[in-house]
Amino acid sequence: MAKRTPLYDCHIKHGGKIVDFAGYELPVQYDGLGVITEHVAVRTKAGLFDVSHMGELIVSGPDAESALNYLLTNDIRGMYDGQVRYSVLPNPNGGAIDDVLIYRVNGEKFLIVVNASNADKDAAWISSNLKGNVKFENVSSKVAQIALQGPISKEIMLKLVTEDELPQKYYSFKWEVNVGGVKCLISRTGYTGEFGYELYCEDVDGIKLYDIVMAAGKDLGLVPAGLGARDTLRLEAGMPLYGHELGEEIMIDEVDLGFAIKMGKEDFVGKAALEAHTPEYQRVGATVVDRGIPREHCDVYCGDEIVGMVTSGTQSPSLKMPIAVLRIKLGYENKPLEADVRGRRVALKVIPMPFYKKA
Repeated sequence: MAKRTPLYDCHIKHGGKIVDFAGYELPVQYDGLGVITEHVAVRTKAGLFDVSHMGELIVSGPDAESALNYLLTNDIRGMYDGQVRYSVLPNPNGGAIDDVLIYRVNGEKFLIVVNASNADKDAAWISSNLKGNVKFENVSSKVAQIALQGPISKEIMLKLVTEDELPQKYYSFKWEVNVGGVKCLISRTGYTGEFGYELYCEDVDGIKLYDIVMAAGKDLGLVPAGLGARDTLRLEAGMPLYGHELGEEIMIDEVDLGFAIKMGKEDFVGKAALEAHTPEYQRVGATVVDRGIPREHCDVYCGDEIVGMVTSGTQSPSLKMPIAVLRIKLGYENKPLEADVRGRRVALKVIPMPFYKKA
């Protein structure tokens, strides 16, 4: 049976169309709005997402930094208190157990935010592979999280907190900020390619926080936004989605995430496998030359040869054209490509990612 986030009643109140996603009952869109309207609102004003289904893990103790650093592809040494860093959580074979965000509270305390579908798997892996004097906690069930995304996000937040209480740098956060009587972590992060914040609080305060932020943004054009818009926004921004662009069987040196894979570290899980691996595939963006929208799992051809597949695809509401992410063999990006869309071949053109960049 699917779980409900602490904000379930908010979605019902606002007319959310509920679907099962990663084992949770979440809104795909809202009555009177819809995916495109919600998407455009985030690009032009702001949208508010429930992301309480994400998992939150805490690693603390004198050896927290070194123990966690060994389990990650990125290097978390030297982060400052209040900094966020993206990383892959690799398996020993060089695939991805997950992709995660690491929050440094201080040198002996780190918050790890993981994907909902992987939360239990990640918790089991991390807790069983930590070394040294550390403590592990899975606090996922005690946390509510909302994402306020869009160009007027700061204007909305300044109705609730002072400038000094907001994180100023991208991928930084402020700890224990009072937002309308709710103690929050406020992070300058997001999964939309827009300016915005993600706010974490105790689960029992989730509805209160959601209502406070919605009320603050009501007259400015803030709308509730669901899973549908979240996916089209992240795809336009060229952000990978676990289970699509990343997975246990996909080598992480083939997904264009080199910025988060520090091969110069002394060692980390999967490093030996990556050193022994010669990449064969790459992640690229594409659009369609003729009509059709390539979707996930569509085969990609060069002539009669299958050279890859579509990992994500949609009609871009911002660009008003089809966009797709491809996993194709190296060396084929400049050759004629076609996607098999329901038995019909459509010509593809490889284009740079991200597909969309905010002004």
